[in-house]
Amino acid sequence: MATTADFKNGLVLEMNNELLTIVEFQHVKPGKGPAFVRTKLRNLRTGKVIPHTFTAGVKIDTARVERRPYQFLYKDDLGYYFMHTETFEQATIPEEIISAPQFLKEGQEAEILFHAESETPLSCDLPAYVVLLITYTEPGERGNTATNALKDAKVETGATVRVPLFVNEGEKIRVDTRSGEYSERVKD
Repeated sequence: MATTADFKNGLVLEMNNELLTIVEFQHVKPGKGPAFVRTKLRNLRTGKVIPHTFTAGVKIDTARVERRPYQFLYKDDLGYYFMHTETFEQATIPEEIISAPQFLKEGQEAEILFHAESETPLSCDLPAYVVLLITYTEPGERGNTATNALKDAKVETGATVRVPLFVNEGEKIRVDTRSGEYSERVKD
Protein backbone atom coordinates (compact mmCIF):
# COMPACT_ATOMS: atom_id res chain seq x y z
CA MET A 1 0.00 0.00 0.00
CA ALA A 2 1.14 3.50 -0.82
CA THR A 3 -0.38 6.97 -0.76
CA THR A 4 -0.46 9.81 -3.28
CA ALA A 5 2.63 11.25 -1.55
CA ASP A 6 4.61 8.28 -2.94
CA PHE A 7 3.73 9.06 -6.58
CA LYS A 8 6.60 9.27 -9.05
CA ASN A 9 6.83 8.79 -12.81
CA GLY A 10 7.08 5.10 -13.68
CA LEU A 11 5.34 3.82 -10.53
CA VAL A 12 3.06 0.88 -11.38
CA LEU A 13 -0.39 0.83 -9.78
CA GLU A 14 -2.99 -1.92 -9.63
CA MET A 15 -6.50 -0.54 -10.24
CA ASN A 16 -9.65 -2.37 -11.43
CA ASN A 17 -7.62 -5.55 -12.13
CA GLU A 18 -5.38 -3.60 -14.54
CA LEU A 19 -1.74 -2.58 -14.25
CA LEU A 20 -1.25 1.14 -14.87
CA THR A 21 1.96 3.14 -14.82
CA ILE A 22 2.16 6.84 -13.95
CA VAL A 23 3.23 8.88 -16.97
CA GLU A 24 2.71 12.29 -15.41
CA PHE A 25 1.27 13.65 -12.14
CA GLN A 26 0.57 17.03 -10.57
CA HIS A 27 -0.34 17.84 -6.98
CA VAL A 28 -3.05 20.55 -6.86
CA LYS A 29 -4.10 22.54 -3.76
CA PRO A 30 -7.03 24.74 -4.70
CA GLY A 31 -7.96 27.74 -2.54
CA LYS A 32 -11.25 26.08 -1.66
CA GLY A 33 -11.74 22.37 -1.07
CA PRO A 34 -9.38 19.44 -0.46
CA ALA A 35 -6.08 18.88 -2.28
CA PHE A 36 -5.94 16.34 -5.10
CA VAL A 37 -3.47 14.72 -7.48
CA ARG A 38 -4.13 14.86 -11.22
CA THR A 39 -2.42 12.01 -13.13
CA LYS A 40 -2.03 10.50 -16.56
CA LEU A 41 -1.88 6.70 -16.38
CA ARG A 42 -0.80 4.28 -19.14
CA ASN A 43 -2.42 0.86 -19.23
CA LEU A 44 0.46 -1.62 -19.57
CA ARG A 45 -1.71 -4.18 -21.38
CA THR A 46 -3.33 -1.92 -23.99
CA GLY A 47 -0.95 1.07 -24.05
CA LYS A 48 -3.88 3.50 -23.73
CA VAL A 49 -3.23 6.69 -21.68
CA ILE A 50 -6.09 7.82 -19.43
CA PRO A 51 -6.43 10.80 -17.07
CA HIS A 52 -7.37 10.06 -13.45
CA THR A 53 -7.74 12.25 -10.35
CA PHE A 54 -6.94 11.00 -6.83
CA THR A 55 -7.87 12.73 -3.57
CA ALA A 56 -4.65 13.65 -1.74
CA GLY A 57 -3.64 11.07 0.86
CA VAL A 58 -5.78 8.22 -0.50
CA LYS A 59 -4.25 4.73 -0.30
CA ILE A 60 -3.49 2.90 -3.55
CA ASP A 61 -2.24 -0.58 -4.40
CA THR A 62 1.17 -0.70 -6.04
CA ALA A 63 2.29 -3.65 -8.14
CA ARG A 64 5.73 -5.18 -7.77
CA VAL A 65 7.53 -5.05 -11.10
CA GLU A 66 11.14 -5.77 -12.05
CA ARG A 67 13.22 -4.37 -14.89
CA ARG A 68 15.62 -6.98 -16.25
CA PRO A 69 18.39 -6.63 -18.85
CA TYR A 70 17.89 -8.78 -21.95
CA GLN A 71 19.58 -9.21 -25.32
CA PHE A 72 17.62 -9.71 -28.54
CA LEU A 73 18.41 -13.04 -30.27
CA TYR A 74 16.01 -13.56 -33.21
CA LYS A 75 12.41 -13.33 -34.41
CA ASP A 76 10.07 -15.98 -35.83
CA ASP A 77 6.31 -16.61 -36.18
CA LEU A 78 5.86 -17.12 -32.42
CA GLY A 79 7.43 -13.83 -31.38
CA TYR A 80 10.72 -12.19 -30.46
CA TYR A 81 13.29 -14.19 -28.52
CA PHE A 82 15.40 -12.52 -25.83
CA MET A 83 18.11 -13.86 -23.51
CA HIS A 84 18.68 -12.58 -19.96
CA THR A 85 22.21 -11.14 -19.89
CA GLU A 86 23.04 -12.55 -16.44
CA THR A 87 21.16 -15.86 -16.09
CA PHE A 88 21.10 -16.72 -19.85
CA GLU A 89 17.46 -17.87 -19.65
CA GLN A 90 15.36 -17.15 -22.73
CA ALA A 91 12.00 -15.40 -22.98
CA THR A 92 9.58 -15.06 -25.89
CA ILE A 93 7.99 -11.62 -26.16
CA PRO A 94 5.01 -10.70 -28.39
CA GLU A 95 5.52 -7.78 -30.79
CA GLU A 96 2.70 -5.71 -29.22
CA ILE A 97 4.63 -4.97 -26.00
CA ILE A 98 7.92 -3.94 -27.68
CA SER A 99 8.37 -0.17 -27.85
CA ALA A 100 10.03 -0.01 -31.30
CA PRO A 101 10.30 -3.50 -32.88
CA GLN A 102 11.32 -2.09 -36.28
CA PHE A 103 14.70 -1.02 -34.81
CA LEU A 104 15.61 -4.35 -33.15
CA LYS A 105 18.73 -6.06 -34.50
CA GLU A 106 20.53 -9.19 -33.31
CA GLY A 107 22.54 -8.58 -30.15
CA GLN A 108 20.58 -5.41 -29.29
CA GLU A 109 20.24 -4.70 -25.57
CA ALA A 110 16.72 -4.14 -24.21
CA GLU A 111 15.05 -3.80 -20.83
CA ILE A 112 11.99 -5.96 -20.16
CA LEU A 113 9.52 -5.07 -17.41
CA PHE A 114 8.13 -8.16 -15.62
CA HIS A 115 5.23 -8.41 -13.15
CA ALA A 116 6.99 -9.94 -10.14
CA GLU A 117 4.11 -12.10 -8.86
CA SER A 118 3.01 -13.68 -12.15
CA GLU A 119 6.36 -13.47 -14.03
CA THR A 120 4.59 -12.13 -17.13
CA PRO A 121 6.34 -9.61 -19.39
CA LEU A 122 4.58 -6.23 -19.40
CA SER A 123 6.73 -4.11 -21.71
CA CYS A 124 10.02 -4.17 -23.58
CA ASP A 125 11.93 -0.91 -23.91
CA LEU A 126 14.82 -0.32 -26.27
CA PRO A 127 17.51 2.23 -25.44
CA ALA A 128 16.57 5.83 -26.32
CA TYR A 129 19.02 5.80 -29.26
CA VAL A 130 20.28 2.95 -31.44
CA VAL A 131 23.05 2.97 -34.05
CA LEU A 132 22.04 1.44 -37.40
CA LEU A 133 23.75 0.96 -40.76
CA ILE A 134 22.09 2.40 -43.87
CA THR A 135 21.67 -0.38 -46.44
CA TYR A 136 20.00 1.69 -49.18
CA THR A 137 19.33 5.34 -49.94
CA GLU A 138 19.34 7.55 -53.02
CA PRO A 139 22.65 9.35 -53.55
CA GLY A 140 22.77 12.84 -52.04
CA GLU A 141 23.46 15.96 -54.04
CA ARG A 142 26.67 17.80 -53.26
CA GLY A 143 26.18 21.28 -51.80
CA ASN A 144 22.50 20.78 -51.09
CA THR A 145 22.73 21.15 -47.32
CA ALA A 146 21.26 24.62 -46.85
CA THR A 147 17.69 23.34 -46.69
CA ASN A 148 16.20 20.86 -44.26
CA ALA A 149 15.25 18.49 -47.08
CA LEU A 150 14.96 14.83 -46.12
CA LYS A 151 15.04 11.56 -48.08
CA ASP A 152 14.13 7.97 -47.24
CA ALA A 153 16.84 5.58 -46.11
CA LYS A 154 16.46 1.85 -45.44
CA VAL A 155 18.44 0.65 -42.41
CA GLU A 156 19.80 -2.82 -41.60
CA THR A 157 16.68 -3.84 -39.66
CA GLY A 158 14.44 -3.16 -42.68
CA ALA A 159 12.87 0.02 -41.25
CA THR A 160 12.72 3.26 -43.25
CA VAL A 161 14.05 6.45 -41.65
CA ARG A 162 13.95 10.00 -43.04
CA VAL A 163 17.52 11.35 -43.21
CA PRO A 164 19.15 14.58 -44.52
CA LEU A 165 20.35 14.64 -48.15
CA PHE A 166 24.07 14.45 -47.23
CA VAL A 167 23.75 11.00 -45.57
CA ASN A 168 24.85 8.18 -47.89
CA GLU A 169 24.55 4.41 -48.13
CA GLY A 170 27.00 2.48 -45.92
CA GLU A 171 27.09 5.14 -43.19
CA LYS A 172 25.94 4.58 -39.62
CA ILE A 173 23.30 6.80 -38.09
CA ARG A 174 21.86 7.24 -34.62
CA VAL A 175 18.05 6.84 -34.53
CA ASP A 176 15.72 7.97 -31.73
CA THR A 177 13.63 4.86 -30.90
CA ARG A 178 10.88 6.90 -29.21
CA SER A 179 10.04 8.95 -32.33
CA GLY A 180 11.72 6.91 -35.10
CA GLU A 181 13.61 9.99 -36.32
CA TYR A 182 17.19 10.49 -37.47
CA SER A 183 19.40 12.03 -34.79
CA GLU A 184 22.95 12.21 -36.18
CA ARG A 185 25.67 10.45 -38.19
CA VAL A 186 28.03 8.19 -36.26
CA LYS A 187 31.74 8.14 -37.04
CA ASP A 188 33.55 4.82 -36.58
